[in-house]
Amino acid sequence: MATRGIRGAITISRDEPQEVLGATRQLLEAIVEQNHLIPPHIVSIIFTVTPDIKAAFPARAARRMGWDKVPLLCAQEIAVPDALPFCIRILLHVNTDQEQDEIKHVYLKDAVQLREDLLVNQQTEPSFS
Repeated sequence: MATRGIRGAITISRDEPQEVLGATRQLLEAIVEQNHLIPPHIVSIIFTVTPDIKAAFPARAARRMGWDKVPLLCAQEIAVPDALPFCIRILLHVNTDQEQDEIKHVYLKDAVQLREDLLVNQQTEPSFS
């Protein structure tokens, strides 16, 4: 079993606690579902937020999901001009039998623009153009 990193990001429309916690939960659930994870295999999670998010720690969403044994850390992103606003990013470290190219990184809402290359690579239906 190898330790792998899984990335994800999501945006919120406004800096309010329920927005932060709800979006974080949505992102965590999507990552877990798409990668067939179980909490005991999650080694740790790093959450980052853009400087415009101050209403709540995203890690609280994981605690509310019952992930009491997983080490969690929140940090603020660098304030880069013209960066995507109201963005929550996640890096999960997990123990898994999946190969690196089998890992599914998850970008939701406006955060899809951060890794549009992954949308092409994760298409499940053929494109008829």
